[in-house]
Amino acid sequence: MTRESLKSNPNLKRRDLIVLAIAVAAGAGIYLITSALIYRIGFPLDDSWIHQTYARNLALHGQWAFQLGHPSAGSTAPLWTLILALGFWLGLAPYFWTYFIGGLTLFGLGWLTETAARTILSTYRPRIPWVGLFFVAEWHFLWAAVSGMETLLDALLLTSVLVLLMAGSHRYLTMGLLTGLSVWVRPDGLTLLAPVILTILLVDLSCNDKVNSVVRYMIGFGSLFVPYLLFNLWLSGTPMPNTFYAKQTEYAYWQAEPLLYRLGVLLVQVFTGPGIILLPGIAGWVVLSIRRRNWASISSMLWCGGYLYLYISRLPAYQHGRYLMPAMPILFLLGLLAFFEFAKTNLFEHYHWMVQQVWRISLVLVILGFVALGARAYGEDVGLIESEMVVTAKWVAQNIPPNAIIAAHDIGALGYFDQHQLIDLAGLVSPEVIPFMRNETRLAMYLNQRGASYLIAFPDFYPDLTRSAPVVFSSGGKFAIEAGQKNMAVYHWISH
Repeated sequence: MTRESLKSNPNLKRRDLIVLAIAVAAGAGIYLITSALIYRIGFPLDDSWIHQTYARNLALHGQWAFQLGHPSAGSTAPLWTLILALGFWLGLAPYFWTYFIGGLTLFGLGWLTETAARTILSTYRPRIPWVGLFFVAEWHFLWAAVSGMETLLDALLLTSVLVLLMAGSHRYLTMGLLTGLSVWVRPDGLTLLAPVILTILLVDLSCNDKVNSVVRYMIGFGSLFVPYLLFNLWLSGTPMPNTFYAKQTEYAYWQAEPLLYRLGVLLVQVFTGPGIILLPGIAGWVVLSIRRRNWASISSMLWCGGYLYLYISRLPAYQHGRYLMPAMPILFLLGLLAFFEFAKTNLFEHYHWMVQQVWRISLVLVILGFVALGARAYGEDVGLIESEMVVTAKWVAQNIPPNAIIAAHDIGALGYFDQHQLIDLAGLVSPEVIPFMRNETRLAMYLNQRGASYLIAFPDFYPDLTRSAPVVFSSGGKFAIEAGQKNMAVYHWISH
């Protein structure tokens, strides 16, 4: 696709934007109402409260700190923290502003993918924005939109760069700026360097044009990436946030799992839902791109495969594959592009119309079915966090002596609802524990040295630490029990 075709491509009409906005509001509303009916409004991850705590302390106290007076690099997404901080300045936090920004990001993803489809495929001119509707109704993205996490913003930025690349744009300075900005959301934005530079080297440009394109891209990227490195070095003395190192250490066991097992987990997480129906289209677009030598599309697909493999090789695909979600938009977009590309061919002769209708109806039914299933899963996720972490944090705030030092693995809700001094066993704001975070003997010694008074944990996560410690409080939540877990408990830590 040339730059000229990109410029001449018609924009979405106001009617299309209204349709997408209504779909976003309806989908997010279904998820939030379901959550309220199952338990109550909240967030489905304890990490969401980590972002809220950083944002509140920044907005109200001007400190980049999880605990006031102790600056730390425990937030993976500085840009997301800044956006959430606006909600506290406006008095709309923690819920309304976070859901609004999530919904706005989901709308942006729908607009971007619909525009991309109309740009890349000259024959795709629908009366209804079908591609955009797919993305705003896909259950992974709806879950991410109301999760309180940076996941969807990361997906939007990554997809923006790849869409520009696939559309034939030569705005490499813009792509570089978007790549650098994406790193401020998650470090995985660094992976975009590979497809962009690879495409520049492979496309039909003169040597000078290729050099100039790479230089423009790197200038844009470096102008935001260098400040990111300096920001982390100022906070923690390391080029990446603490979470970058802590997560890999905590889940080191995952790297010992058989590769086929990890790939199986990846496929289940990514293609549970309407994605499974797009698999033939994804395969078809791969073949089509290779035949046409569409280097931008090939580079995007290689990036997608590499991104997914990179994560599944380092981290387990838990929590509905939220670490994999940023790669899903481009993957699903390729499948949809293939369907609309093949729709204009008479591939199945007399049965062509029938095959199209069966595919469309199946996709719509699966999307709607998983909206319902996803809403239920979201409500149960919120119920687990609210009935375990939030309930425990509020009890601690009211019942534990103010001078007590508390050690905990899940610190999000504790940081937001309680003001006790914390020892973070996950290493996000206590990076010194990262080297021995899964060694309970050394953790016990560390807690003794730090003068810990209480330990808060799920007992199965630290069986040795909790075995002989007296329980002073148990959350009593039903969701953990239904999931086959034990309730979170507060233990009186006795030095030994």
